[in-house]
Amino acid sequence: MKKSVTRIILFLIIICFGGAMYYLYSKNSEDPVRYETEQASTQTIIKKTVATGSILPLEEVLIKPNISGVIEEIFVEGGDYVKSGDLLCRIKVVPNLSALNDARNAIDEAKIGLNDQLRNLERQKSLFAKGVISKVDLERAQVTYDQSKQTHNAARKRYDIVKTGTTKGFGSAANTQIRATVSGMVLEVPVEVGNQVIESNNFNEGTTIAAIADVDKMIFEGKIDESEVGKVKENLPLEITVGAIENKVFDAVLDYIAPKGKEENGAIQFEIKGTMKKQDSVFIRAGLSANASIILAKVDSVLAIKEALVQFDTETKKPYVEIATGEQEFERKDIALGVSDGIYVEIKSGIDASDKIKVWNAIDSGNEEDN
Repeated sequence: MKKSVTRIILFLIIICFGGAMYYLYSKNSEDPVRYETEQASTQTIIKKTVATGSILPLEEVLIKPNISGVIEEIFVEGGDYVKSGDLLCRIKVVPNLSALNDARNAIDEAKIGLNDQLRNLERQKSLFAKGVISKVDLERAQVTYDQSKQTHNAARKRYDIVKTGTTKGFGSAANTQIRATVSGMVLEVPVEVGNQVIESNNFNEGTTIAAIADVDKMIFEGKIDESEVGKVKENLPLEITVGAIENKVFDAVLDYIAPKGKEENGAIQFEIKGTMKKQDSVFIRAGLSANASIILAKVDSVLAIKEALVQFDTETKKPYVEIATGEQEFERKDIALGVSDGIYVEIKSGIDASDKIKVWNAIDSGNEEDN
């Protein structure tokens, strides 16, 4: 009896052990991870790099005086439109005492010479009337007198110019009247009535009276890092976004890349410029901060997948994906890639829109049930 019970117990133990081993074998033979799949989609992919900068006029003209003095009256302010030749301001001359004294002495000397030539002319007339001298001698005396008279008049005008900045007969050509040299918008008038200004000459650029520019011709001026400058070239399209103007993108064309970089904060930066297209509906103020997206490449309505789905062969470095052939069964497919924007990449060949692509981020089936 005892032997029968012992055999039964041993038999039950063997059965339990065998069942446990079979259970463990079955669990180990199953793939513990299940993979999701995704399909390719049609996308418009834009590869671009970003540069920071500001909006500036294509040509900005600084108006400077040709004479030193004090601002007496200003006729324009920032935002006004002016035409070439329009009066901007008037300057009151503060004469230089040394120059004023020299001009006065020149008048006195010219007056002395004029009186001497007048006496000589009267003498020659008297002698000509008596028949002592010829008519030629009389005409020479007349010419000399006329020249002295002209010298005296010139000295008086020079004195007026030194003292007041203008003289009779010059009208709008007076140096004291500062006029616009180009047509456009007055961007700023950095002087006020009473300010002293310095004339523009070979040794001094002079005081700026006003800045004028054609605001219909604006450019983007910015800087790009040395790591990106090798990717860009002239005539690439730009998309300009201005922080002060929301939900608006302005088109431009890259037309200048600096041949030499400058170090800023430990990095080499290259200056770039892009000409913006004329804007009829939006007024862009000069000096606004802006960002420019430089379009390196663009493809419309192409087959694309997420870059995270692409793997690369460890030996050949060629890209590939795994395509579902059955329930959790996949096979490798080599693919040819095109333009990428960092999220999506263009697929030129290897798969089509119906293929189900393995997502490499594995998802545990147990976690899926918990969620």
